[in-house]
Amino acid sequence: MSDIADILSNGSFWVAVLRIATPLIFGTLGVLLCERAGVLNLGIEGIMVAGAFAGWLAVYAGAPLWVGVGVAALTGAVFGLLHAFLTVGLALSQHVSGLGITLLATALSYYGYRVSFPKVSTPPTVTPFAPMDWLPIPVLNAQTALTLLALLLVPLIAWLLYRTPLGLAVRMVGENPQAAEGQGVSVAATRTGAIVAGSALMGVAGSFLTLSAFNAFFFNMINGRGWICVALVVFASWRPGKALLGALLFAFFDALQLRLQQSGDAVLPYQIYLMLPYLLSILALVLVARKASYPQALMKPYRKGER
Repeated sequence: MSDIADILSNGSFWVAVLRIATPLIFGTLGVLLCERAGVLNLGIEGIMVAGAFAGWLAVYAGAPLWVGVGVAALTGAVFGLLHAFLTVGLALSQHVSGLGITLLATALSYYGYRVSFPKVSTPPTVTPFAPMDWLPIPVLNAQTALTLLALLLVPLIAWLLYRTPLGLAVRMVGENPQAAEGQGVSVAATRTGAIVAGSALMGVAGSFLTLSAFNAFFFNMINGRGWICVALVVFASWRPGKALLGALLFAFFDALQLRLQQSGDAVLPYQIYLMLPYLLSILALVLVARKASYPQALMKPYRKGER
C-alpha cells in the first residue's frame, strides 16, 4: 500500500495518466460520433495506425507538426468515407466493413513504411510537439497542445450533440432514422458526415502517438487502443463527459501498473500487472453497461423509404 501511496503522490504519475488518456479521448469521441449516428466503426484500430503513419511521414518529409495532424485527420476521413460508402451507401455489415477497414489501413501503413524505408534498422525520428510549459496549470503544463485540444473537444462535442440542430439530427438518425427522414433530415448524408468526422478524430488519435507521445512510427504501436475506445463508448453510455472519465480511468490503471512493475519490491509476475488495467476496465464496463441506453438504430442498416 505504501508503494501505491508514493506513486499517487508523485506529480509525474498524473502527467503520465493524462498523456496515456489523450489518444483514448480522441478515439473514443470519434467512435461516439459514429455510433450516435447509428453506425459501428470497428475500423478504428486500423485508422489509428494509418493516422499515426501518415501524420508522421508528412512531418518527416518536412511539413509542420500541425500539418501532420491535418494529414492524419484527412487520412482518417478517407477511410471513414470508405466505411460510410460500404455501410450507409451499400448497407453492408458494419462489423465486416469495420474489420476490413482495420486490416486494409494497417496493411497499407505497414507496406508504405517498408517501401519508404526499405533499409533502416531503427525507425527514423522527427521533432515532436513540445510541452506547454508556459501554462501555469500543474500536470497540464507538462502536456502538449494535442492534449489540450482533446480536452477542449469534449465540451465542444457535447455542445454540438445536445445544443445544436446538427447534433439533434445526428442523434435522430441514430435513434429513429424513419422519424428523421420524416422531418426532412437526410439519413445517408448525416450518417456519412458523422462517420467521416469521427474517423478524422481517430486519425488524430493515432498521430498523437507519433507526433507527441513518441517521435517515430513503429509496428504495433497502437496496441489495441482502438478496441479500448470502442469499449469506453459503452462505458460512457454514449456521452462525451463520461467518455472523458472512462479514458482517464483506463489511463490511471495503465499508468499504475507500469509503476507497480518498476517498484523494487514487486512480487507478482509482470503479466498480472499488464492485465490489471484491462481487468479493472472490464469490471467497470460490466457494472455500467447494464444500465447503458444505447442508440436504438445502432448497427441497423437503413434504406430511404423503408418502414
